[in-house]
Amino acid sequence: MSSHCYTRRDFIKAAGLGATFLAMGGSLKRSLGMDLINSSIPKALGFEAATQMSPKKPNIVLIMADDMGYSDIGCYGGEIHTPNLDGLAAGGLRFTQFYNTARCCPTRASLMTGLYAHQTGMGWMTAANLDYEGYRGDLNNKCVTIAEVLKQAGYSTYMTGKWHLTYDKYWDGPKHSWPRQRGFDRFYGTIAGGGSYFNPNALTRDNTRIKAPAKGYYYTDAISDNAVKFITEHNRSNGDKPFFIYVPFTAVHYPIVEPQERIDKYDGKPLTDEQKRLAACATHMDSVIGQMIDALQRTGQRENTLIVFASDNGAHDRHCPSVYWEPNRQCSGPVRGNKPFSG
Repeated sequence: MSSHCYTRRDFIKAAGLGATFLAMGGSLKRSLGMDLINSSIPKALGFEAATQMSPKKPNIVLIMADDMGYSDIGCYGGEIHTPNLDGLAAGGLRFTQFYNTARCCPTRASLMTGLYAHQTGMGWMTAANLDYEGYRGDLNNKCVTIAEVLKQAGYSTYMTGKWHLTYDKYWDGPKHSWPRQRGFDRFYGTIAGGGSYFNPNALTRDNTRIKAPAKGYYYTDAISDNAVKFITEHNRSNGDKPFFIYVPFTAVHYPIVEPQERIDKYDGKPLTDEQKRLAACATHMDSVIGQMIDALQRTGQRENTLIVFASDNGAHDRHCPSVYWEPNRQCSGPVRGNKPFSG
């Protein structure tokens, strides 16, 4: 790593341009000739070396947790057992400064578009259209998503998990702001935000609403299972193309519901019952992330894949709807406070 000192703004510019440089196969550098791309910062981040070493565009796996404080996981000193995330951190780069918008929808809007959330119509949540351009509660048509951009660069694009960028009254249509209409080739997940892990709200495959199986279904597992399916099927039918897959889990959003045997693994730890539930939920998510990494390894894609993990915000406060205050259904608020700006 270079010994130069860089500001956070320099880093973000270089990282964004460097990633685009990789995705576009160098055409951005040729067409724009920007000084920043020629600077030492992309070299320090490894973008130039990666481009020189392989003519292949990298696959991109973007994983996001829901309502989890950054310091909960093992690689940031937390008590929670997250060996797969810890392994990625040990072999990669960890941020010491990272910002989001402290709410589900605005963070997702900014992540998908690279814009301030208000520019996308998502200044608040999908629960309401407040009749202001920045607060429509629905991803507008004045922005483009990362999936739409990467498709133009030759990527196959997949998503499995929580979307939460469509006005709540549009769960059954119109579908202009659904994932398939915003750049994703395939989609499995929920149009809505948080909800039951056993029977998620607005569960959808591509553009069709579906119901979760009555038995043996758990949303965290289903998100990963479909991610593994997309990766495997892509390798079989489109192995010569790079892919982008966006995997936003609902874990560890309330209601935190985990099988008792997973919670019991934290017996004897200096944690409250609520913290044990949160820990079990995060460990469950980590285990299925491991299954996704295994799929990349099996298909020979691991070494050419950039994996990014973040959280949309910190923990929700403990004032969850009363329906959730049942055994094994707890909020993550008592662990880290009320949805702070954390990643």
